[in-house]
Amino acid sequence: MSKKLQIKLPSVKISPWMLWLGFLGLLLASALATGIMVFWKGLWITHLTDLVPWGLWITLDLSSIALSAGAFSLCAGVYLIGLKRYQPIARTATFVGLIGYTMAMLALILDIGRPDRFWHAIVYWNPHSLLWEVTMCVVLYLTVLVFEAMPIFASFEWFRSRLPKLAAKMEHVHHYAPILAIIGLGLSSLHQSSLGATYGVIKARPFWFKPEMSVLFMFSAIVGGIALTLFASMLASRLTPKARVNDVLIDRVAGFLGWLLVGYFYFRAWDTFAQTYTYDPGRTEGLHLVTGGILSFNFWFGEMLLGILVPMVLLLYNKTRANRFWRMTALFLVAAGVVAFRWDTNMAGLLVVVSYLPGEAAISYTSYHPSLVEWITGSGIVAYGLLAFSLGVKYLRVVDHTLVEEEHEVVRVQAADTVTV
Repeated sequence: MSKKLQIKLPSVKISPWMLWLGFLGLLLASALATGIMVFWKGLWITHLTDLVPWGLWITLDLSSIALSAGAFSLCAGVYLIGLKRYQPIARTATFVGLIGYTMAMLALILDIGRPDRFWHAIVYWNPHSLLWEVTMCVVLYLTVLVFEAMPIFASFEWFRSRLPKLAAKMEHVHHYAPILAIIGLGLSSLHQSSLGATYGVIKARPFWFKPEMSVLFMFSAIVGGIALTLFASMLASRLTPKARVNDVLIDRVAGFLGWLLVGYFYFRAWDTFAQTYTYDPGRTEGLHLVTGGILSFNFWFGEMLLGILVPMVLLLYNKTRANRFWRMTALFLVAAGVVAFRWDTNMAGLLVVVSYLPGEAAISYTSYHPSLVEWITGSGIVAYGLLAFSLGVKYLRVVDHTLVEEEHEVVRVQAADTVTV
């Protein structure tokens, strides 16, 4: 009797982690192919025009930088004010900040049209330009974030086992955290406010031309950055056991965020309704777009109601803040509201066109809808951010509030051994 040869193929079990990586990989591959097309054919394949030169990519850039502001604000609280108990959250914020700033760089590479000339601002200084000041601050602060994140990358086991000396030097950078926090606070504060000032000094766009733009951009960045850091930490702890959080710490920071939203609501509402005092060509039309035109739903519901008022109540009320679901919902809404604010501000100033020919100012409107190319590349940038954070949670323990406790325990043991000797 002949025996049939049986070959057993190894079974491959597809885990949710593999599906997640496959989904993000598909978005990244599509964005890479589309990005090459943009570099090859130019910006004419997008829906950007001379009247609307800043669209989805700039909004993504502004939002990425705003939602990265948790790094400088939380690090300042930990290393400058002395709130050491919040160091684990600041560690997560640093990593989120590094991801956010690299996302902004990717968006700018697509938007500037000539990415091969990115170095011109560094070599050819123009101190009279706010965009130049923003560029220099972003480059320098990104460098600071790289140094601040070195101890995080040094915790990678594969890296520690193969390059132990380099890993030890990278971990030693942590001793300079207070100095880096001071430098980072100065640089980030400068460019967060200067992003608003870049809009605020453009007199040809009356809706933007106002001094409070710097305050609004700075305030929205602080609340958005803290909210995203807390939300990402809580979400990661729900999805994987590798992320461990101290709920008491997150609850306290979330309560503080609720009071920050009170101040942000005041400034945002004051900025909006102060423009109704008189008619100003261009500004009044831009305000109409925001409060009663095509951007009104985004403003009233995306920004004011869901982005500020609802999360403010949820975070200030102890019972809802103590509930993890409602706390996560509030934190997500704050971050989404900041993105809505950046979109509304950018679009309202661009869609109203003021003619400055002699005579009475003529007002006209234009339109903008992101093209498929812009959506695909923008989705790829977001996918990169999600992938980087996912890998950080899995391999770098960027969301692990027990690390500081372990470090303190090691210090106590070493001190006890020294006393014994």
